Amino acid sequence: MTSRDRVLTAFAHEEPDRVPAWCGASEEFWAKAKRELNLDDEELRLRFGDDFRRVFARYAGPDVELPRGITSQTPFGVQREGIGYGQPTSHPLADATMADVHRYVWPDPAWMDVSDVRPAAAAYDRQYAILGGDWSPFWHDLIDLLGMENMYLKMYDEPDVIDAILQHVVDYYAAVSRNVFDAAADAIDVFFIGNDFGSQQGPLLSEAMFRRFMLPHLRRLVELGRDYKLKVMMHCCGGFAELIPAMIEIGLDGLHAIQPCCRGMDLAKLKADFGEKILFNGAVDSQHVLIDGTPESVRRQTREVLDVMKPGGGYVAGASHDTILEETPVENVLAMFDAVREFGGYGNVG
Repeated sequence: MTSRDRVLTAFAHEEPDRVPAWCGASEEFWAKAKRELNLDDEELRLRFGDDFRRVFARYAGPDVELPRGITSQTPFGVQREGIGYGQPTSHPLADATMADVHRYVWPDPAWMDVSDVRPAAAAYDRQYAILGGDWSPFWHDLIDLLGMENMYLKMYDEPDVIDAILQHVVDYYAAVSRNVFDAAADAIDVFFIGNDFGSQQGPLLSEAMFRRFMLPHLRRLVELGRDYKLKVMMHCCGGFAELIPAMIEIGLDGLHAIQPCCRGMDLAKLKADFGEKILFNGAVDSQHVLIDGTPESVRRQTREVLDVMKPGGGYVAGASHDTILEETPVENVLAMFDAVREFGGYGNVG
């Protein structure tokens, strides 16, 4: 099987030749791994056995000059500072009225240049499962624009303001992804989006509030992907088991990255309750096993995860975090992917 065939078979909840593998990594870890193994980007993907490749639209909008100390700026003008993605330095719609929301300077989807997406995807000659579309982190943008505590209060006091902000934010993301798919949908397999609705202790909002505010916009993105005959997979950190039934109801095809150390994320229960309805991607513990373990303990835990998650298909193996962090030993990541190859076979496909 090609990597693409393997992934699409898993999405169909059938058993391929072996469990597909996924590798998401931070820039810092990726640079470290290339240096330690003396490999280039594609050689490293091959060494890990990654069955996915990802293509991106390119920002081509107005130049943005960031002040000293600012590490990034979101499409919606929120500047961030600090380690990694950093934290917002302000919440520009914290006190906004409905009129303020509609007057806000929202980004133009045309600022994202999609002209390179098709050539980038075509270069892989349909050998790999291609991820595309905008990341679309509308939940995080809502928090950035309002501030988290303020956002929760407005969900009760000014729900119409929440609705209006989300409409503008998701309008932008949907338009960008639609442009990507108009240009290259037949070369893309999976619409990959990301919103972290979970914490270590469970969902960051109740099922009722999730259904009221988040689910309609998540549905919009799922239906957009379906319109272009793509699978739709969402990255979601933390414990969010209570929200999975709603995600299945709207037709979400896959969930990444499945953190087994969070409340409610028992792998056997997730597989039993939802494994025939939605693909799970990840589940090898990044927080403890990959960072603090040894190659032997990583190999052992990866095998245990595979024993639970692989039967019947519907599973992609990988780390339980969106990006493997720099402090993770390269030898442990190699042990995980080697174990996926060693123990992930189904034995029923030639």
